[in-house]
Amino acid sequence: MDRRLFVAALAGTSALPALSAPRFAPGAIRRLLDAADVARSRGRALVDPATGGWQGSAEEAQRFAADEEFWEPVQRAFDLDRTWINLNNGGCSPAPTHVMAQLERDLRYSNELPVIHMWRDLEPRIEVVRRELAREFGCDPEELAVTRNASEALLTLIHGIDLKPGDEVLLSNQNYGRMINGWKQRARRQGIVVKEISFPVPCTTPQQIVDAFAAGITPRTRVMEITHITNLTGQILPVKELVAMARARGVETFVDGAHAFAQFPFTRDELGCDYYGTSLHKWLLAPIGTGFLYVRRDRIPRVWPLYAENDGQAADIRKYEEVGTHPAANHNAVSVSLAFHRALGAARKSARLVYLRDRWAKRLLAEGAGRVRVLTPLDSPWGGGLGFFDVDGLDPAKLGDWLYSKHRVVQTPIVHPEFKGIRVTPNVYTSLDEIDRFAELVLTAIHKGLA
Repeated sequence: MDRRLFVAALAGTSALPALSAPRFAPGAIRRLLDAADVARSRGRALVDPATGGWQGSAEEAQRFAADEEFWEPVQRAFDLDRTWINLNNGGCSPAPTHVMAQLERDLRYSNELPVIHMWRDLEPRIEVVRRELAREFGCDPEELAVTRNASEALLTLIHGIDLKPGDEVLLSNQNYGRMINGWKQRARRQGIVVKEISFPVPCTTPQQIVDAFAAGITPRTRVMEITHITNLTGQILPVKELVAMARARGVETFVDGAHAFAQFPFTRDELGCDYYGTSLHKWLLAPIGTGFLYVRRDRIPRVWPLYAENDGQAADIRKYEEVGTHPAANHNAVSVSLAFHRALGAARKSARLVYLRDRWAKRLLAEGAGRVRVLTPLDSPWGGGLGFFDVDGLDPAKLGDWLYSKHRVVQTPIVHPEFKGIRVTPNVYTSLDEIDRFAELVLTAIHKGLA
């Protein structure tokens, strides 16, 4: 394989300005080239130089999902503590080694003379990051603000839309807690009304979710906030149908995509949304402290920023980035994470995450003596790589502590008013041995207890 062509494709296109081209650690290039050679041996290219990303079919992605020769060199693109099994990548995921190398180089360069190196040299590169994120999401770059996480993006919307006392906001009781708290603060300060609806888990009939939200809308409803995929059970919501239903009733819809972007492929137009916020330190494998906020162009003047905008910025998406002094290195390294993501291919990556989920989930169902419930839709488009299970007779907090303290397995016990269990979120670096070890431990707990 032509290494120059490969690296050019990873960087985007050869026509990009020099400042946009990410720099790669030689070891990471070797590992990706190993994966490229495996892909080529299967008759498929890892990267299509004409597009900067793998464009294979869903069927081809499925075939690659179980191809350990392909994923083993990808796993070696990370520097990890393998004495732990990390199954909480849904909180924060490690970034690949070459992403961290880019981050560290820029931080050191910034520190030499921050007012010149950081502000003058590095900060302007955010425009390349904006352009490439917009390309991936399928929107105009002038509609995408680079933020520090999904919370900042969604709270900008929550506190930025004009509401008056008595106006209603409709949420699910499975929304992320920080967003719910943001709305409740507005209720305490300004007298708006926050209403919560419920929907069943797992849910493989999306119309049930649409109907639940529709039933909660009244003439006073002004905003509906939904999750693209819940951080609890990994239930994917029918965003396009929910947005269309709410829009027909004159209700704005904010979409929290913290766990969706780069976990499975989609674009803005496939959702039809006007507002979207996400984190990039989960599934895009970007440095901690990166995210984005999308606001459709004609809505930008109507949503206030969290921090005061400059004169002339009322209709400028950059007003949402006025957060004061911050490191440019974090958001600039997103360009390297995007290159890595595109090299793997969004469909192929998504298929791998589902394959890992099914490996542990279906084994627990088959060997768990009928005591295991998986609350994530399996064999369904309404579930992704994030999985959630409960064991009858085992307290999830105690099981989670046993896995963590006795066996060094990191996972996420969750107790919700309507369900309880453990969330499991592997990532592309997770090995089959680690997945199998986790499943064996849970089965041991089921059959022998937590002694």
